[in-house]
Amino acid sequence: MTMHTLPVAVNVSAEGGLSHYMRLANAAPVLDAEQERQLAIEYRENNNLEAARQLVLSQLRYVVRVARAFAGYGLPQADLIQEGNIGLMKAVKHFDPAHGVRLVSFAVHWIRAEIYDYILRNWRIVKIATTKAQRKLFFNLRQSRARIGWMNESEISNLAADLDVPTETVKEMESRMANADVPFDAQDDSDDEEFRSSPAGFLQDMRYNPESLLTRADAESSQQDRLQNALVSLDGRSQDIIRRRWLAADKPTLHELAEEYGVSAERIRQIEKKALDTMKGVLLSPEPA
Repeated sequence: MTMHTLPVAVNVSAEGGLSHYMRLANAAPVLDAEQERQLAIEYRENNNLEAARQLVLSQLRYVVRVARAFAGYGLPQADLIQEGNIGLMKAVKHFDPAHGVRLVSFAVHWIRAEIYDYILRNWRIVKIATTKAQRKLFFNLRQSRARIGWMNESEISNLAADLDVPTETVKEMESRMANADVPFDAQDDSDDEEFRSSPAGFLQDMRYNPESLLTRADAESSQQDRLQNALVSLDGRSQDIIRRRWLAADKPTLHELAEEYGVSAERIRQIEKKALDTMKGVLLSPEPA
């Protein structure tokens, strides 16, 4: 069973239109952490497609937001959203609630990956053909060149007549197709006169995207809170040993702590190991809603 068979309406249909789809996505219920965790467990353990459907629906608004960041490539927004939805379904399939991470933080990487891949697959046609007529001409020319190579004047005139376009348009498109593909990453060349743009140069720098910054800040804040909760679960001596051995700038040795507490260095090592195991259990436990 693949996530493509999920009974969930994630298609941007021509009947409803993009604006209608966005309204539906924004109207989908938002799940809290506990609801999300229970649905994810239900899907993973019982293969409950209704649970998976609810998880997908709750995240559709984020697909729209991510897709908007890739506007300007000449690709339809509906297609970008559709690819993002595929990434979202893959994310739901692989999401493990036991890791204590919210689905949106996990899914955004899958959504972007699918959209990136779609842009790269379609970069050449976007670069060469920008209108419907040009795309039709592009595919006809590609088939003709694969069959006969370069066309002569007579063949150009015949193709122009068949497609009802000027011969100059056919020649221009054939010239565009003769150009070599641009590498995704530009070469590291210090000579500005030799610089050539590449697809990578037009991708948005997501490091400073407000959504990414907020998600990262929330994750770091949550991690700090969970670390403090884990420390509080220890007794006073264990807390002191962990703070000084792992969090302090000037870390004491096992022998120094052993002398201070009047026990052996091996006993300090045992206390430290037990405290770390306890903290690990607290950190890996499901995050409360």
